[in-house]
Amino acid sequence: MNAHARKVRYFFFGQDFSDALRITLAVLLPGALLGWLGQLGVGVEVALGALCISITDSPGPVVHRRNGMLAGILLLPGLALLTGLLQPYIWLQGLEIGVLSFVFTLFLAYGNRAASVGSAGLLLVILMMDRSLTLPQLLEYVLQVTAGGVWYLLVSLLWYQIRPYRPAQQALGECVQAIAGFLRLKAEFYRTGTRLDDDFRRLMAQQVTVSEKQDAVRELLFKTRQMVKESTGTGRRLVLTFVDAVDLYEHITVSYFDYAALHARFEATGVLDAIAGLVEQMATELESIGLAIEANHGHTARVNLTAGLEQLKARIDALENPAQPGHTLVLKKILVNLRNLTQRLQDILAYFDAKAPAAPTVTGRELEFGKFVGHQQFGLSQLRDHLTLSSGVFRHAVRMMLACLAGFVVAKVLLPGHHSYWIIMTITYMLKPAFSLTKKRNINRVLGTLLGGVIGGLVLWLIDDRMVLVALLGVFMLISFSFTRSNYIVAVTFMTPFVLILFNFMGLGYLQVVEERVLDTIMGCLLAFAASYLLFPRWESDQLQDYMRAVLRANLRYLQTLQESLLGSPVAVLDYKLARKDVYVSSANLAAAFQRMMSEPRGKQHRPTEVHEFVVLNHILSSNVASITSGLLAGSTRPEQPGVLLRPLRQARQALHRSLRRLDPAEPAATPDAAPVDPTTRRPDASAPDAQLAEQLEFIQKVSGDISKLTEEVLA
Repeated sequence: MNAHARKVRYFFFGQDFSDALRITLAVLLPGALLGWLGQLGVGVEVALGALCISITDSPGPVVHRRNGMLAGILLLPGLALLTGLLQPYIWLQGLEIGVLSFVFTLFLAYGNRAASVGSAGLLLVILMMDRSLTLPQLLEYVLQVTAGGVWYLLVSLLWYQIRPYRPAQQALGECVQAIAGFLRLKAEFYRTGTRLDDDFRRLMAQQVTVSEKQDAVRELLFKTRQMVKESTGTGRRLVLTFVDAVDLYEHITVSYFDYAALHARFEATGVLDAIAGLVEQMATELESIGLAIEANHGHTARVNLTAGLEQLKARIDALENPAQPGHTLVLKKILVNLRNLTQRLQDILAYFDAKAPAAPTVTGRELEFGKFVGHQQFGLSQLRDHLTLSSGVFRHAVRMMLACLAGFVVAKVLLPGHHSYWIIMTITYMLKPAFSLTKKRNINRVLGTLLGGVIGGLVLWLIDDRMVLVALLGVFMLISFSFTRSNYIVAVTFMTPFVLILFNFMGLGYLQVVEERVLDTIMGCLLAFAASYLLFPRWESDQLQDYMRAVLRANLRYLQTLQESLLGSPVAVLDYKLARKDVYVSSANLAAAFQRMMSEPRGKQHRPTEVHEFVVLNHILSSNVASITSGLLAGSTRPEQPGVLLRPLRQARQALHRSLRRLDPAEPAATPDAAPVDPTTRRPDASAPDAQLAEQLEFIQKVSGDISKLTEEVLA
């Protein structure tokens, strides 16, 4: 299967398409049915209520989704009633827009789902701005919108009851595919003529994606009691597959070598391209596994990786040179890593074996899963903590309030029209906490609206048949909702035609609507962009030190785990995996912040070269630490003289701790080891320490020292 065919299959079996299909059916069906019965106005209001509640139905455990939708259903009637009563008084309406935009943006303090509830409420308020209703009409409107919200809730819960495992399967499949993408990028490090700096940039970007996908799976699996507690079937298989996938990802990340030296020594032989080809085959196999999980069907291995490994071994053996013993040692290490990687792929494939038991045997690897996911607290104390200008959430809420008030003035005074609320709606969706996200969304919104306006205008000019237009309306909605989270410019491009078709059904001329939508969109984007740049901006460079501190703390904890393993102290697998998760998450957060900084104005970027090197070196450090620690815990590495090996490890920890104290002067001084071992002391019968292990530890010491120097340069 070629790459394009794989992408098409991923799309149709993926979570985004599934969610889009549910939202489209839930929003379109009541509108189409009531319109067919001659009650199009009622159908539009019911569909509006369903659309608002769909915003709160973001991926996650079904209990959280249900609670979010219920909160939205309880919120919408009161907001609709309040907005309808205030509509005749423009100054009260403006006050409502300002207060609600501030309060609902503050909901970010409680997480993205709470913020989506606020967004749903704000959307309804904005859409009612120009609706002048009598009290009986207002009460009918409130009932219709609420009915739409309840209808969507029922559809969503029924959707889940019919196929309760689909969200977890789709999230896990996407996670495995993201890991496959990471592995595919690792193959590029071996390609002839590759640019290693570019490879590392792409690898760090993919690490962010993998971290996001893993967090999504953790939320679904470990916060859903049915998945963790059940003793039979699909749920346990999903949990164990995820545990194996995370272990597989760790093995990929620990496979670090001096790629520049590798190319200098072996590029001319062609063996590195052979390694790249084999890694590429493994990535393709892993992608196929991800698709099988996502599509909920069986899978058998399509590539004989064992034969590929034997061919690679033969090529490496042919490079042996008696005059240079150990010349191919690094290639043999790569071969061993690839064998281990193949074995881990086989472990995952075992879950697809039709002869396997319905419920995989409990192996003790199902850890205390609750420790791997965060738990959101809802209380006034969380909100009070953000009521300060030092809080990014508070600054964003103030920024949103002022931008919406400016949009309200423009809509009511400077550009009054039939749909002037589009200006404020654009602001609320375009203005993001980070300038880089606001900039990107604004560009996509304007380009998508222009292109979508052309498509919608041509459709309405060429097609008069209302049934065909209804069908196209559904198609445009489905495509738009499918790409809302993954490709915003595509989402907006197809959102505009379905809005134009909808207004055409309501008797409005599409040319006038196109002109108004384009003008209002551009105005809203300009206001959002100006607010993001001018009103309390918080550039990523101002926050980089927070992310750097988190990475250093995580790597220090990782080094502590390595030291305990080296000394033979008992290290719980749970503690090791929690330390590993902290390293992955903090590294991904730093890499994401670096990417956002690079999208900001050049004058706001702080030492991008040094920060990039800091990101890469921390990745190299954690890879090497994981490589040794995992070997020690598995028993494959057994040092004879651990005390002799402690000196470079302690010096590495000291270097990182110095860097941490430079970034955070409040960080306490490092505490000495409880029972220091004299590295010069040896038992009479002890052999020399493992030379390869000593070399790895010295490399860790060197990388830690380089990180310390980079920290000084970043702070300069």
